[in-house]
Amino acid sequence: MKRLDLRSVFYTLAALAVLCAIGGLSVVGLGLYNVSARAGHFPGVPLILHTTYNQSVKLRAVSEDEVPEFTEPMVALGAKHFDAACRVCHSAPGHDKTATMEAMVPEPPHITAAVEGWQPRHLHWILYEGVKMSGMPHWPADRPDEVWPTVAFLEAVQNGMTEQRYDALTAVEKGDPRSFYYCASCHNANGVSGNQRIPRLDILSEEYMTRALLAYRSGARDSGYMEHAASEVPVAQLPAFAKQFAALPATGEAGPTTSLTIAGERIAMEGVPGSDVPACAACHGPWSEPIDPAYPSLSGQYRPYLEDQLRLWREGVRGGTRVARLMHQAATRLTDAQIEAVSAWYAARQPAKIDVLPELSD
Repeated sequence: MKRLDLRSVFYTLAALAVLCAIGGLSVVGLGLYNVSARAGHFPGVPLILHTTYNQSVKLRAVSEDEVPEFTEPMVALGAKHFDAACRVCHSAPGHDKTATMEAMVPEPPHITAAVEGWQPRHLHWILYEGVKMSGMPHWPADRPDEVWPTVAFLEAVQNGMTEQRYDALTAVEKGDPRSFYYCASCHNANGVSGNQRIPRLDILSEEYMTRALLAYRSGARDSGYMEHAASEVPVAQLPAFAKQFAALPATGEAGPTTSLTIAGERIAMEGVPGSDVPACAACHGPWSEPIDPAYPSLSGQYRPYLEDQLRLWREGVRGGTRVARLMHQAATRLTDAQIEAVSAWYAARQPAKIDVLPELSD
């Protein structure tokens, strides 16, 4: 039996490697591979890519324990974001795809088909991570918590959302991004969104909102929803929108007093005994004298929104303003129970600007 010549094997493999390298460089450097979308992929390639995509998502999705309970305000917020950022590729429930959507390679599926067969945890991974080589972007912000409202909307689509319901959830005056009504489509023209996941703006100052919008625009403050919205508006127009919302009167009534709001009032007005958590009111009101307008008023703000923001501060995720360091230090020492209590107290207060103390304003 003839003995195998290892040196010949090595030279043969080396020559094949060189030839493959030359061939690959020729395909890339000489443009031999046709990248035309009209030509499409070679047979079998779409199946390979789609199978890889399915298995990758299932392997890496979050656990079922991390999926929150979905609420109608979450569905409404997710619908608004989908309409602004995703409909351009995936159409909408009850609506047809455009010819341009159908000409994309790979062709993005209609949203009703795109969500079929996926669990909420899978949809969360797809939205947050995006998908390579598909045109599907990742979430604009490093905020996995923020993705869940859009997942809630997609689950509603799975459950048969009708054209009428979708249109009702997104039925706003579709304003040009240079128009005030672009912002009002979520926050309402009176600054009161009516959705506890979307903050009310009628209680906030012009300076605070201007700084926040510019922070969203630059990416200094993380929010996939607001970074998308702020990037659609000409940057020079952002201060004007802040001024228009700040000119609105704060409206609404105070909520009832409960044992939880009483505990929250103690934290807001006195801080947390035995810790370095200061009184919230020192910066956020209510106060009888004017306070730095760089701080937001919290009186009348929605409780779920306040709870979310305090947890983000505690986790070191929130930022973007010159006073961010102070909030990180204060929120780090708050427990979940304390966050819930102080949020409940502020939410139950009569909505007011930061330098207005309603009970002293007669």
